[in-house]
Amino acid sequence: MAADDARTFVIIGAGLAGAKAAETLRAEGFAGQIVLVGDEDERPYERPPLSKGYLLGKEQRDKAFVHESDWYTRSDVQLRLGTRATALDTAAHTVTFDGSGVLSYDKLLLATGSRVRTLDVPGADLAGVRYLRTLDQADVLADELRRFDRAVVVGAGWIGLETAAAARAHGVGVSVVEVDALPLRRVLGDEVARIFADVHSAHGVRFHFGSGVREFRAGSDGRLGSVLLDDGTELPTDVAVLGVGIRPNTELAESAGLAVQNGIVVDAGLRTADPDVYACGDVASAQNPLLGGRIRVEHWANALNGGKAAARAMLGQQVVYDRVPYFYSDQYDLGMEYSGYVEPGGYDSVVFRGDPSLVDGKTPEFLAFWVAGGRVLAGMNVNVWDVTDPIQALVRAGYAGQPVDLDALADPGVPLADLLS
Repeated sequence: MAADDARTFVIIGAGLAGAKAAETLRAEGFAGQIVLVGDEDERPYERPPLSKGYLLGKEQRDKAFVHESDWYTRSDVQLRLGTRATALDTAAHTVTFDGSGVLSYDKLLLATGSRVRTLDVPGADLAGVRYLRTLDQADVLADELRRFDRAVVVGAGWIGLETAAAARAHGVGVSVVEVDALPLRRVLGDEVARIFADVHSAHGVRFHFGSGVREFRAGSDGRLGSVLLDDGTELPTDVAVLGVGIRPNTELAESAGLAVQNGIVVDAGLRTADPDVYACGDVASAQNPLLGGRIRVEHWANALNGGKAAARAMLGQQVVYDRVPYFYSDQYDLGMEYSGYVEPGGYDSVVFRGDPSLVDGKTPEFLAFWVAGGRVLAGMNVNVWDVTDPIQALVRAGYAGQPVDLDALADPGVPLADLLS
């Protein structure tokens, strides 16, 4: 215990992953110094409420925070907010901060997350052009959705579609601009992407596919007044929300010479090539033994579970981070969970259990499975609950090479668990 008492563990990135790492270190009995550093002024919070409950006005702002405000003091975790790490020296075991000196560490966790991709087009700096990644950005957007009547959402990914659904819930007219032919097509493929297009269309969203943004134009008051698309269409609007993807914050790792390949390269124990530096969450490009390759996962569950796993690895425990990738979304009456991973075009077909067709504009209950060679690579449950465990079991079996009977997979009368017996 004396050795633990003398050690300092530093976590760079005060989001969900970093906060859960600090929590787990204490829960596992680590008695040394924990320093949790974040460049935002807010204490650690979860991002899903930003585009879901909080933006809809159904949840209070405080619900987003990972811990109560006094948890860090009670847990003896030094929380340094509004502090940006600028350099990492792995040989000296030090981190340099912008304007606040140098900190030595024994073990270091990089949970630096991601930042939004921006659009570099004329007018992108106009008032009313918004991004949704941070809590303060959610504050501004939530206020504007209550005050304005028209919105343009640029990008039909998860953030874009959830924002569109929230805007419609506020009675705002919404146009969604997407360079691809369907929303979420790279993630879900044509078969399921069409369902999401139909759901949003049934709720009054107007899609503009196959076009990007040429210019944001000011109105008479100097704020955003319209969005000009590449195809010449001009969309009058009060606010534009840009959801065109995120990029991992790898600069600190790069400054130390750590390997970066679409994220900070780590092994299955979330360790970098340096034995005292770890990475988790959005920023980590991790070797996943289940999938048989390297993957970077940008979703909530990876931050939640990755932070815990990294903390245990920092303590010297044997960690193999091989979780099935998982995410969820809520849009109008559509609630869904997705488990697994499929490369774009990396499947033979989608097998539906139940009819996915909308009835009177309402989303039905169904499951969808992405299969290749008879093996389940991913599964999605829509308005059907308590099936994540058997779906993930099918995914694990699929990646292990075990096929299933596709007719039985499509038959609601056959329990999912029986497909592997």
